[in-house]
Amino acid sequence: MTHRRIGIRSTGSMESVFSNDTICAIGTPIGEGGIGIVRISGPKALPIVRRLFVPSRPNCCFESHRLYHGWLKDPSEDCMVDEVLMSFMEAPHTYTRQDIVEINCHSGFGILKRTLELVLEEGARLAEPGEFTRRAFLSGRIDLSQAEAVIDIIRSRSEKSLALAGRQLRGDLRHRLESWRESILRFQSEIEAHIDFSDDLLDDPADPALLASKLTTDLIDPLSLFASRYAAGRVLREGLKLVLVGKPNVGKSSLLNALIGKKRAIVTPQPGTTRDVIEDSFILSGILIRVLDTAGIRREPDEIESMGIEKALLSVEDADAVLWLIDQSRPLSDEDDAVFQAVGSSRYVILMNKEDLPASFDEEAIRDRYRVEAPILSLSVLREKDIEKLRGFLTEAFLKQPLTESESMMIPNLRHKVCFEESIKALNRARSLLISDGCTELVSLELGIARSQLENILGLQCDDALLDSIFSQFCVGK
Repeated sequence: MTHRRIGIRSTGSMESVFSNDTICAIGTPIGEGGIGIVRISGPKALPIVRRLFVPSRPNCCFESHRLYHGWLKDPSEDCMVDEVLMSFMEAPHTYTRQDIVEINCHSGFGILKRTLELVLEEGARLAEPGEFTRRAFLSGRIDLSQAEAVIDIIRSRSEKSLALAGRQLRGDLRHRLESWRESILRFQSEIEAHIDFSDDLLDDPADPALLASKLTTDLIDPLSLFASRYAAGRVLREGLKLVLVGKPNVGKSSLLNALIGKKRAIVTPQPGTTRDVIEDSFILSGILIRVLDTAGIRREPDEIESMGIEKALLSVEDADAVLWLIDQSRPLSDEDDAVFQAVGSSRYVILMNKEDLPASFDEEAIRDRYRVEAPILSLSVLREKDIEKLRGFLTEAFLKQPLTESESMMIPNLRHKVCFEESIKALNRARSLLISDGCTELVSLELGIARSQLENILGLQCDDALLDSIFSQFCVGK
């Protein structure tokens, strides 16, 4: 489906020169490898390559969507630069809906740089970050939510985040939004019909209560349910941020190493070894888990420890979940009290570590001292079976909802969440007006606001500032 772009006003940016510019960029990571690709898009793509490419077979006709073998030449030096494969894709059946040429050369900084320089010398310009995908959006080949899915796929680090982005790129979110948008349009049409032709409809007045009920069933409830999945979607997309806290020498660094399966943090009997936040990650049930090991919290730290503790507290505030480690082989102390104050209202689990040593207290002592209802697990971070038990607990406690909903489409980012929330607010205002038999013109106005917020997600209404913000996150060449 081709989407009509509404309200895009050029301010001298790339939209004003979209039809005339030919852009190019390196489309593969810089470094030694088998193949490197230089991508060209625009009306001059094929003429440029005709001047640079010497096909191995004479009388090459450059049919669309074919791969051709030959050599890349430097016209100024009349010498061959590299043996290459060249593909030509004719508009409109391309990523940008413009002519696209890709030069597949050997990968390496020198050859990719030289290939790009030759293309630039022949009249192309260097693409801006995300400009190829931006052109795909502006040409109507994809909507804005699909364009955002491209960067999510590139950044994906887990199976579930990749699957979520893939569904968005295929258009699952777009189809839902278009369905809800059409429903709002039908409500608006019905409301406006009674505004414009009220005299003709006196014998068949609209039932405001019935309309309000239908508005709730058809739109407010499904949109609210969809919006409630944002937290689960964020975990799938960005991963779960898990912060380890505790007083010095309770086993935080050992737990980090055990969870990620490698010796990432230094472990010694000396208290206060960790002075900064150490972050690493692992995959659990297809979801990225970001683990942060923090400095031990105590009452009288030295200057460097104080800086580490400050970072630890900031990490706790931003955590999805906190693992509070307590050394059950040592009596509870005021340092444990300080940790309790630090975790505050965070979502946390208490781990009674060093179960392999004689215990100084039990679970009941913790609950009596801190009056907490948080889950408490007893384990030794040095035992593999205990780590596996902890992994299972983390899956059940923090990943159950994301995993349950992982096959459904969810709100993928904060921009979409804000648009959904504003749309729901407008629909609720429209419902309240209907229930109170309010002005029908205001009902229609609120429905229009709700619809425009959904259109913002698709990019049917947007400006250069929004596009710049989104596509600046892309790498050059995509």
